[in-house]
Amino acid sequence: MELQITDLTKEYRGGKRAVDSFSLTLRPGVLGLLGSNGAGKSSLMRILATVTKPTSGQVFWNGTDIAENPGPLRRTIGYLPQDFGVYPQLTAREFLSYLASAKGLQGRSANARITELLDLVNLSGAAKQRLGSMSGGMRQRVGIAQALLNDPQLLIVDEPTVGLDPEERMRFSNLLTGLGSERIVILSTHIVSDVAATADRIAIMGKGRLIHHGTPEELLRLAEGSIWELTVASDQIPALRSRFVLGGTTRTPQGVRARVISPHAPAQHAEPVPPRLDDAYLLLTSAPAPAVPQAVVR
Repeated sequence: MELQITDLTKEYRGGKRAVDSFSLTLRPGVLGLLGSNGAGKSSLMRILATVTKPTSGQVFWNGTDIAENPGPLRRTIGYLPQDFGVYPQLTAREFLSYLASAKGLQGRSANARITELLDLVNLSGAAKQRLGSMSGGMRQRVGIAQALLNDPQLLIVDEPTVGLDPEERMRFSNLLTGLGSERIVILSTHIVSDVAATADRIAIMGKGRLIHHGTPEELLRLAEGSIWELTVASDQIPALRSRFVLGGTTRTPQGVRARVISPHAPAQHAEPVPPRLDDAYLLLTSAPAPAVPQAVVR
């Protein structure tokens, strides 16, 4: 099972490139595709799901070009787009039954699969509730269920945790982790915590291009020696932020505890700390900090 993306480019009217010379080969496992809003993730996902075609480049599913012959991939793909539309007058079960029929699932096997998935996404008690009366988080769980109807070999989920509460996010992360052992799962998001406990490989996009691809451990190693913490007065934060990328700030009784991303110590009293995935992500996607070794905070 292999998805091969080769020199993929998507250009829209006006010459804007949403995807720019993107190449990546995927095999079974969970890929966390990270990037800010506008990085090109959704455009890439729509091409992989055969919703749109690239301007140039190719995508091969098990050796078959999906632009020339999309059938083999479409029969085995599950896709949850970022903007997931529903029929508000249908119940969750009716909606899933309608989509199951469209995917070739019929009768008892379809009903059994729908029951299984409603339980999996914690909606068994809401199976007869109309989609129009559901919360955004509940509709998102219905979307996750529909993407799994045909037990796909390639599962693409674009910003799937929008509207989910912390407990639901954890449930979804555990679900994806289990699914990745036997299929290719692509989780597209701009939230680093969504992939921290789920993905066995991470790809980072910026301005349509692939910036980095590797394991979470490899990504962390890139940030080693570049993460610092120090406590400063609150009025010193603007000066610190003007010189360095900040990974976060926390107020304490002693002042503001700042997490700084820099190849050099931002001050004499700054302490090196182990990197986190969000640190490494910021290191690769933020504008380079000035290479100034002198301290900017006393």
